[in-house]
Amino acid sequence: MLKMKFCSECGGVVELMIPPDDNLPRHVCLICGTIHYQNPKLVVCCIAEWKGDILLCRRAIEPRLGKWTLPGGFMENGESTVQAALRETLEEACARVEIDGLFSLINIPHIDQVHLFYRARLLDTHFAPGVESLETALFSEADIPWNQIAFRSVTQCIKAYFTDRRNNVFTVHEEELTIPSVV
Repeated sequence: MLKMKFCSECGGVVELMIPPDDNLPRHVCLICGTIHYQNPKLVVCCIAEWKGDILLCRRAIEPRLGKWTLPGGFMENGESTVQAALRETLEEACARVEIDGLFSLINIPHIDQVHLFYRARLLDTHFAPGVESLETALFSEADIPWNQIAFRSVTQCIKAYFTDRRNNVFTVHEEELTIPSVV
């Protein structure tokens, strides 16, 4: 949980406490009584396919600068998850896609995130790196740079995607990533 010091409503000091009728500690303003809820962030991505290949972006930003990932990012207030997937794909890869449906939901509680991956079809091959990407490219399953994928959730999602595609049945996958054990 992020440590808050001041209330965003009135500027008063906040204290971590369990509010009445709640069961978890929350930051509560000692002046105006506002309860500040901190909830997981949604990361929304696209598995954008063109003639059997999928679109990857090489990251131009931290974390994992220079590593490959699916186009995606944090959902904004006021948009649906599908709208977020479309926007992030356009922003990161300058790519236009048509969404086919939700493919994977990966809970990552130790970093307070939920990653949603949508299956999508590229509408054309006019894609290019956006401001957060160094390059974009289409990859066949055999050419995926597995040791250069930025995030475990992306690796798991891509592997499940190719497995489902080989089986000619796409299902919605739900998983939870835990903190990797240190050896």
